[in-house]
Amino acid sequence: MFNALVVNKLDDGKTAAAVESISLDQLPEGNVTVAVDYSTVNYKDGLCIGPGGGLVRNYPHVPGIDFAGTVEASSDERYAVGDKVVLTGWRVGEAHWGGYSQKARVNADWLVPLPDGLSGQQAMALGTAGLAAALAVMALEDHGLAVSKGPVLVTGAAGGVGSVATAMLAELGYKVSAVTGRAETADYLKSLGADQILAREELNETVKRPLEKELWAGCVDAVGSATLARVLGQLQYGASAAAVGLAGGADLPASVVPFLLRGVNLLGIDSVMQPYENRLRAWQRLASDVPLDKVDAMMETATLADLPALGKSILKGQVKGRVVVDVNA
Repeated sequence: MFNALVVNKLDDGKTAAAVESISLDQLPEGNVTVAVDYSTVNYKDGLCIGPGGGLVRNYPHVPGIDFAGTVEASSDERYAVGDKVVLTGWRVGEAHWGGYSQKARVNADWLVPLPDGLSGQQAMALGTAGLAAALAVMALEDHGLAVSKGPVLVTGAAGGVGSVATAMLAELGYKVSAVTGRAETADYLKSLGADQILAREELNETVKRPLEKELWAGCVDAVGSATLARVLGQLQYGASAAAVGLAGGADLPASVVPFLLRGVNLLGIDSVMQPYENRLRAWQRLASDVPLDKVDAMMETATLADLPALGKSILKGQVKGRVVVDVNA
């Protein structure tokens, strides 16, 4: 028997999450069993710990969309007992039981080896948010972003994706302008390498002008809605914005003018179904391009018992940086 955070649906249709003791027989099908060391807290986790947000198909359910651990059993030749592995995405923690458990059983295709130079705890300090941030930076680079072209904007900078993107871009030599709605996070963002701090209010309202002054060589956007629409009109000619989130809403009240007159690009970043080679490349970039002292600085720790409260907090935008869950504590 081992511990897991289990979400059950009650008779009134509501859900309740609590730490329970479960057995291997209760785990879903898969060809690799992992002894989980660490998971983390993401926005999707907050949804799945609570009413599900339409993500959870069946109850009881074990959330946790990512984890790091050690292979305990495997019928796939790619992984042997003792291998250190990381999992993000593939709807694990949503449609398939996830990482808020001391053991997990998954498909080998969903795993990647733990990158050299990272501990399991550091890998989860990066986690799904880090993978999305790396994919965003890689996409911007693939579309011409270079240090010589000027500053890069990061919206939702104090969140998980924004924190990693800020640290990674700064390490690569970019001048990073970090947007946050929480003034108290300014020192934190500067410690990650942000060169300038902008208040969310400066960007979260649409304007009548479809084009403004060309300010940004690129943007990692975790907010969407009016903020992303406004940023599109401030991008330099031929520059790109990588869309990685919708904390501000799923709508996009934008004009096509920036695309037509400035040739800007809007790049969609999906971290859930990314092919293996892209995941591997992104994890290698995280291991090489995000300083470990900054990874440690953005990390807070928690236990399985802390998760119900943390799930509510992240949905309210009250979680800073990355919360790493020690499932064995």
